[in-house]
Amino acid sequence: MQRNELGKWAEEMAHVYLCNQGLQPVERNYRCRTGEIDLIMLDEKTLVFIEVRYRKSQRYGGSLASIDIRKQQRILATATNYLQIRRLDQQCRFDVVLIDGKVEKSELNWIKDAFREE
Repeated sequence: MQRNELGKWAEEMAHVYLCNQGLQPVERNYRCRTGEIDLIMLDEKTLVFIEVRYRKSQRYGGSLASIDIRKQQRILATATNYLQIRRLDQQCRFDVVLIDGKVEKSELNWIKDAFREE
């Protein structure tokens, strides 16, 4: 699989998993000048911004290590843009779905409330 195909595969895997956990889809791949948010879903009344990360190997720390403070700040800025454009004022949460390993033997890990705006 090509890199962009792997990204789409990982996002679809995360989407299906989260829907099976009871979250409701709102939007996918929201983009603005500050960045992109992979999935936006509702967990009851909480709007959840979800970053999906896939890494085939742990060589550079795996998928979790790829979400550094700079990446978190971009996600926060993009979420702020989303809320302002949509004129929403509701409780939000930032989750991460980590997928590690080869496609046929991958492991998915969902981290709720992975980071917050300080």
